[in-house]
Amino acid sequence: MPFSSLTDPVELARAQAALDAAWEVIKSMVPEELRERERTRLAYIIAAFIAVAEDEDELVRRAINRYRNSNT
Repeated sequence: MPFSSLTDPVELARAQAALDAAWEVIKSMVPEELRERERTRLAYIIAAFIAVAEDEDELVRRAINRYRNSNT
């Protein structure tokens, strides 16, 4: 589970909100049959950035950029 290492409820909520926001931007670019896998991959990216992002907006931006850059 991508967020299993998060023990602080605030951090967990922040990660989930960032995942939902980033996924709204990305999901239209992902074929239907790959969406579950790619959402999980995005969740792992968000989990990696949660400690260094200053706020949710930065977390979303970093996650989207990493996701896009890892697909090229």
